[in-house]
Amino acid sequence: MILLLLGGLVMLALVFGPNLWAQSVIRQHKVERSDCPGSGGELAEHLVTQFGLDGVTVEALPGDGDHYDPDAKAIRLSPDVFNGRSVTAVTVAAHEFGHALQDHEGHTGLKRRTVMVKQAQWIDRIGSFVVMGGSAMLMVAPVRGLGMIVLVAGVGLSLVRVIVHFLTLPVEIDASFNKALPILEREGYLPAKDMPAARNILRACAMTYVAASLGSLLNLLRWVRR
Repeated sequence: MILLLLGGLVMLALVFGPNLWAQSVIRQHKVERSDCPGSGGELAEHLVTQFGLDGVTVEALPGDGDHYDPDAKAIRLSPDVFNGRSVTAVTVAAHEFGHALQDHEGHTGLKRRTVMVKQAQWIDRIGSFVVMGGSAMLMVAPVRGLGMIVLVAGVGLSLVRVIVHFLTLPVEIDASFNKALPILEREGYLPAKDMPAARNILRACAMTYVAASLGSLLNLLRWVRR
């Protein structure tokens, strides 16, 4: 019993630990800085012009969903990042610009992820419908073989999410450490004393996908157990 409890605690730490650490790092460096030459949105717009990414726009959107939309060719930043003059704002903006640069350069991993995400959305809708509908039917009137269909649908749905998140991780690492970090270092958008913090923030950006992958894997294991 104790071993099971310890195993459960370790699993929870592995699943939720990376995300908690990532959010802590991002919050830690959100303090507004008077010595920042510009906001995150201004940096993204400047980099778009500097690198000649014609057609790419920078937009401020409500919420915390900083991302790059390859279909709309848009870098979308939360208000805190778009308007913020902090190490976090500048670094996150550089990271999202890194995805725009990947798109401009025809990064294979980004293309693969974009296609996979679109396909996964349809699979997610269908799988969720089968799981919820099948589970409801089983509660009302058990049908022979339906439980296995629900099980397979649930496992397949979770497996697709695991694959998408793991495919995303190398793309995130490239945007952080092969694109954003060299730009921040070379161009001096952040003082040298802030570069260790920027590296941690870029690790945190990638770590959110590690957490998502582990969460999907935990859900997969839950379905297999059922």
